[in-house]
Amino acid sequence: MHTPKILAILAAVVSVTSCTATNTIADTSTEPLTHTHWLLTNLHSASLVPDSLISINFENDKITGKEGCNNYNTSYSVNAGKLSVNKQVITTMMACPEPIMQQASTYINALTEATNYKIDGSQLTLMNTSGKILATFIKQSGELSGTSWTVTHINNGKQAVTSLIKDSKLTSVFSTDGKISGSAGCNDYLATYETTGETVKIGSIASTRKMCAEPTGLMEQENQFLTALASVASYQFDGERLNFRTANGALALVLVKP
Repeated sequence: MHTPKILAILAAVVSVTSCTATNTIADTSTEPLTHTHWLLTNLHSASLVPDSLISINFENDKITGKEGCNNYNTSYSVNAGKLSVNKQVITTMMACPEPIMQQASTYINALTEATNYKIDGSQLTLMNTSGKILATFIKQSGELSGTSWTVTHINNGKQAVTSLIKDSKLTSVFSTDGKISGSAGCNDYLATYETTGETVKIGSIASTRKMCAEPTGLMEQENQFLTALASVASYQFDGERLNFRTANGALALVLVKP
């Protein structure tokens, strides 16, 4: 006698449940992506190659990072919580072992397929339109304090970023008491540093006064390094790499973990 009424109630419950499930799949993070940096922990269509590193950085409307072999960049946008990644991804052209190259291709495909994202504490999840998880990342630490680096590239003050002279080594150590020290190639140097977010201020730089004749050009490179270091205004981690930039956004120094 009450069967039609019961069926109507069940239909309403099913309808509500379906809507809830749909919302759960489509749910995306309200946290902004810009100025965040991540390292890949899972690529859900393939197992990760051991000891490989894939990073992703969101800066304004740009995505940059390393896809395991090459550096890559593209553009992205977020509208009403929906992610749109430009499928025209630009990469450098270095060759790596085939498993790394295949993984890089799989990762780029997953990245450009992503339409939803969710930030949950220190984890970022990218999903496609149906809610399928494509990749997960862990947030990269943004702390300079307590880290050590080797310099690989220097802005020479002539509108060029150059690699180091052969057989030269430059280092930077950021202590926990707010001091930066290391070797400028010939002389040791010392300065203070302060960070706020991704901005950094380097204090007056003091150095020893030795002269080094070898390798040729070392003293000029040292001057270029100290000048570039003094110009630093911001920093950005990218996997095992640290980029220092000037106040106008020019690349000042590139460092890597030793």
